[in-house]
Amino acid sequence: MKNEPKCRKIAADRSEGFGERLLGVLLDRAHEMTPQLIAPLVAEEVARIGGRDISILLQDYDQLMLVPLAGRGLRVGADERIDDSPAGWAFLHAIPVEQPLSNGVRMFLPLLDGSDDVGVMAVTLDTVDDDDRRLLRRLAGLVADMLVTKNSYTDQFFRARRREPMSVAAEIQWSLLPPLTMVTPQVAVAGILEPAYDVAGDSFDYALNDDTLHMAVIDAMGHGLNAAVLATVAIGAYRHARRADVGLAELYAFMDTSIDEQFGPDQFVTAQMMRLNIATGHLQWVNAGHPAPLLIRDHQVIQRLESPGTLPVGFGGDQPRISERMLHRGDRVLFFTDGLIEEHKAGGEQFGEERLIDFVESAGRVSQGVREMGVREMVRTLSHALMRERGGITTDDATLFLVEWRGGTVDHLANVET
Repeated sequence: MKNEPKCRKIAADRSEGFGERLLGVLLDRAHEMTPQLIAPLVAEEVARIGGRDISILLQDYDQLMLVPLAGRGLRVGADERIDDSPAGWAFLHAIPVEQPLSNGVRMFLPLLDGSDDVGVMAVTLDTVDDDDRRLLRRLAGLVADMLVTKNSYTDQFFRARRREPMSVAAEIQWSLLPPLTMVTPQVAVAGILEPAYDVAGDSFDYALNDDTLHMAVIDAMGHGLNAAVLATVAIGAYRHARRADVGLAELYAFMDTSIDEQFGPDQFVTAQMMRLNIATGHLQWVNAGHPAPLLIRDHQVIQRLESPGTLPVGFGGDQPRISERMLHRGDRVLFFTDGLIEEHKAGGEQFGEERLIDFVESAGRVSQGVREMGVREMVRTLSHALMRERGGITTDDATLFLVEWRGGTVDHLANVET
């Protein structure tokens, strides 16, 4: 009987102290918990604040749908379309969305691991106040971190995201990828691959080390498993050289030698390797066989970043030609592989770079008229629009990789935030 008032207080309290205790309990219990028990644990803890009908929705590989994760205590309903649902809005814009219901409020909270959006957590409450919003936002962040961590040693989340069979080559390529999106106050990047379930030779990679953003987009020759093996060696060589902190010329040479020694001169990888100083906006790149990237400013493609060509990686011995450009704050640079513009319908003309530019600027006008499209939404919108325009045909891999330089120094941004 002595404990009864205390229990009633905890059940009704939404204060910071209560929230910290709830998140602490969840974190402590999840530390050694097996992946299949994460969902029941989340459901149990959300119920402590009056939440019900809890769903965890993960993005599918095509980036068209949010698919429910199955688990004890979770509500498993129909897939949610990203383009026209409250869950999709929360996912695309990385903001909580509240949907009034006859018996309460349905909340959709983005599952953000850093700035990469894993999916959405949905929960219904009788009423929602600011304490609920704060607590659920933090809870969703913790759930996202747990999903990413547990994802490393389970297939449960991979299986949930798949909506059709995936080739072995695509399996390899997806395992190579970094998070599809990274957003910081100074720079943002986003990439997308297609066809999602049958991609083979295309890949991209990036890393932010101090003030330098390192990026690469590659396209291994051929199709199927052989292309995936080529891409794996190319990305492995790129990461090895990048982590040795060598310059772009040495990085290219190391990749070139690795491919040449392993596969001989008959197999190669086209690539672009880039470096961006996120404090100054100084961009450097080596273009080894790719179309010229597009420089986008104020929603317009103002220039193709033409540069002296370098032989594709693997031919052996070429001297890389390094190009440079100073970006303005807000500039975006779109890198893409030739599969995007060389695709055509049977008997028809190639899709072409001019039509790509038209689509980029059209998306920019929509963004300008409504709200600013983030980099992830932009590459996703472009990819799906281009796929529709091509009639759903994809006979070659295609990659879009978009980088936006926002400017400002780390010290300056730290002072602003405080």
